[in-house]
Amino acid sequence: MKKRRKLKKKPVIILVISILLIVFFIWFITLFGAVSSKSEPVTLTVEKGQNYYSIAATLKEKGLIRSELAYKLYLRMQKLSPLKEGNYNLNKNMDLKTLIHSLAGDEKFHTGEITITFPEGKNMRQVAAIIANHTNHTEEEVFTLLQDETYLNELIQKYWFITDEIKNPSIYYSLEGYLLPDTYRFTNEDVEIKKIFEKMLDAMNQKLTPYQSQIEASNYSFHQILTVASMSELEASTDSDRSMVSRVFYNRLAQNMTLGSDVTTYYGAKINIGERDLYMSEITEANAYNTRSAASSGHLPVGPICNPGIQTIIGAINPEANNYYYFVADKNKKVYFTETSREHENIVAKLKEQGLWLTW
Repeated sequence: MKKRRKLKKKPVIILVISILLIVFFIWFITLFGAVSSKSEPVTLTVEKGQNYYSIAATLKEKGLIRSELAYKLYLRMQKLSPLKEGNYNLNKNMDLKTLIHSLAGDEKFHTGEITITFPEGKNMRQVAAIIANHTNHTEEEVFTLLQDETYLNELIQKYWFITDEIKNPSIYYSLEGYLLPDTYRFTNEDVEIKKIFEKMLDAMNQKLTPYQSQIEASNYSFHQILTVASMSELEASTDSDRSMVSRVFYNRLAQNMTLGSDVTTYYGAKINIGERDLYMSEITEANAYNTRSAASSGHLPVGPICNPGIQTIIGAINPEANNYYYFVADKNKKVYFTETSREHENIVAKLKEQGLWLTW
């Protein structure tokens, strides 16, 4: 009787394992690829203190990566510059390599995107100049859009914090104060001005929403709060001082006093601080912004005079309690707060005597 020959199983097992390894390798490699073959722009906001690893979950949630694990493994193989805070224009058609190096700002992966920084405390004339310097638009195009009532009505409908107050005919620039200063990324130099404003307003909405109920319960409209914040932004240099200054303005309003803010006088005259000294006629002019005019007693300017930072805005929503009615800053940006005009005048005299008196 013939013996049955046993089948050699070892080569079969090796073949199966090889196939499985190949399938696994192909599957793993796909995790490094783009999520979509189509162009689907996505804006990613990186907050202060975040890094490449801490944003992994957000990238997955926004559909920018297939796998957090693959993303983190790829990161370990790269030497990248620190991740900067701000808004990033990304796309679902980016593979991991392109996406990560785009976040790192690697010029080799530059896709024509532009980065624009809008510093805190800049007024709309300065914002228009920044846009003109970074895009294919002119300052006049910016100003024209700000006068488009149909566009303004659309914004009023879209954003809870924008009201008809921006359409006051005495306001120089309708969106002054509402455009949140930050660093933003855009597709290219042809980006529409509306898109630029939309990003800045969306950022403002995101930052303000936690304070919405408090704002709505306030004795002041958000437009008025923003006006106070814009003045405080230019009158002081630290968040705590700006909050104190905001309270001083509220204290003076309650007593029907003039606010006496030099920065509003410059804005009313359409002169940027540091550009030149004001003429006496400009200092005393009774316009809708000048709070040094006798006619301004108990009144805020008609609107904001610059685009304040979010911390300054929060400081105007929740100003630090004090009983001060006067303040003055010296050349070193130290702010002195006083309760009476006599105390204030004494401080001013000392600053002049010590050579610390600040002049614009």
